[in-house]
Amino acid sequence: MYATTYHRPSSVEEAARLLSGEAKILAGGQTLLPAMKLHLAGPSDLVDIRRIGALKGIKADRSAVTIGAATTHFEVASSPDIRKAIPALATLAGWIGDPAVRHVGTIGGSIANNDPAADYPAGLLGLGATVVTNQREIAADDFFTGLFSTALEDGEIITAVRFPVPKRAGYEKLRHPASRFALVGVMVAETAGGVRVAVTGSGSDGVFRATELEAALAKSFTASALAGITIATDRLMSDIHGDAAYRANAIRVIAQRAVGSAK
Repeated sequence: MYATTYHRPSSVEEAARLLSGEAKILAGGQTLLPAMKLHLAGPSDLVDIRRIGALKGIKADRSAVTIGAATTHFEVASSPDIRKAIPALATLAGWIGDPAVRHVGTIGGSIANNDPAADYPAGLLGLGATVVTNQREIAADDFFTGLFSTALEDGEIITAVRFPVPKRAGYEKLRHPASRFALVGVMVAETAGGVRVAVTGSGSDGVFRATELEAALAKSFTASALAGITIATDRLMSDIHGDAAYRANAIRVIAQRAVGSAK
């Protein structure tokens, strides 16, 4: 690893002041630390926000669930409040990686990294969440801007994610057997603003909303409503795990499963 200076701020304000030059935030470190070990990343400073109390915790009421950015995947998956309000979100978190990853990785770190095969981006986009930072609030529709790219600006720190409670939602994914990343992951949700369907693991530009599936489910929120839908392949990736045509078919199948499990 490259030489770096480690900081452990006690507040979001202190952390923001430390973010200059080549400094990087250390949230869960599940991507950053391996990248540093491989000399793919060499931040001058690591700003560890994992122990900032204001960034941790889960709050839920009848209309929304708010999750602190430093809350781990395990804490989301095991939260009774989330299991009651948005069971699909708890399911999503419980399928991330393995126990070691879930006990260390955080929701804020995951969405800030925006890996194209990560689960949380589909959760945020499918549920119509809002990303709260130390400077503003960003709708999920505007937050994810491309592969490993977000709307975050220099010095901006995610402090929480707010999820409106849907009428019902379901998440299913086709997992890579080794990494457990999503080859195809689909969040479907019937919300106050209409049906939303978000797909991760397949888009050539990262997570995206499947409008053709949304239109079909708006007419009938049933798995059978998706039986004849064809997913366009022009926005899908092809790699050693499956070409665009394979992923297009898998998206429809996984979406049907997600509708079937929605609650």
